[in-house]
Amino acid sequence: MEDTSNGVPQFATAEYAPNKPVPTCAACKQPITGSYYQINGLPACVGCTTKIQAKNPSDSHAAFVRALVFGIAGAVVGFALYVFVALATGLSIGFVSLAVGFIVGKAMHLGSGGVGGRRYQIVAALLTYIAVSMSAVPIAIHQMQQRQPHAQVSATAKQSQPHNLAKVIGVLALVGVASPILDLQNPTHGIIGLIILFVGMRFAWRFTAGRSLSISGPHIPAQAGAI
Repeated sequence: MEDTSNGVPQFATAEYAPNKPVPTCAACKQPITGSYYQINGLPACVGCTTKIQAKNPSDSHAAFVRALVFGIAGAVVGFALYVFVALATGLSIGFVSLAVGFIVGKAMHLGSGGVGGRRYQIVAALLTYIAVSMSAVPIAIHQMQQRQPHAQVSATAKQSQPHNLAKVIGVLALVGVASPILDLQNPTHGIIGLIILFVGMRFAWRFTAGRSLSISGPHIPAQAGAI
């Protein structure tokens, strides 16, 4: 029979849209027949979305406090490691900064149970910097003790008054925090040390980023039907 419609839709006759592919859950790989969600841009069925949300740790004050405590402990361990390596080898090896960043980041990640975020990252980076920079204080003290007779050092310590001791500790702390910058007096050594320290801080930053889940929905699949 000759087609007389000339391309004009015939409203008396049902015309069906082509079938659209059924979305598949990215988690269980099963076809999704009802409503679904999108997790980081991928389709997920309702059941899998519920399971993923339950497993994904949520941020809380308690989680942050635990991460902080673990991070401080990790910083102390990293500080001790840096000092030990420097005293054992007689050299200030900047590459230990990488290990310090790793230890601090993993410790905070463990303490928070996998929770992360910007405040965790900032704390991890600061703890890494403090642990590495403050290691310059015991190293410098050890070097001074080796240059002076032990008896002279002991006599000087006995003559120190409590308030003078507190002042000395404060000055040493400030010098320690500023030590990575002060090392720039030797440009080559200082710049290399800062770069390695920055990489170590990046390690800590990445470990405390947390798992980012972007969940949207529920969405309703488009149904093929009559036009």
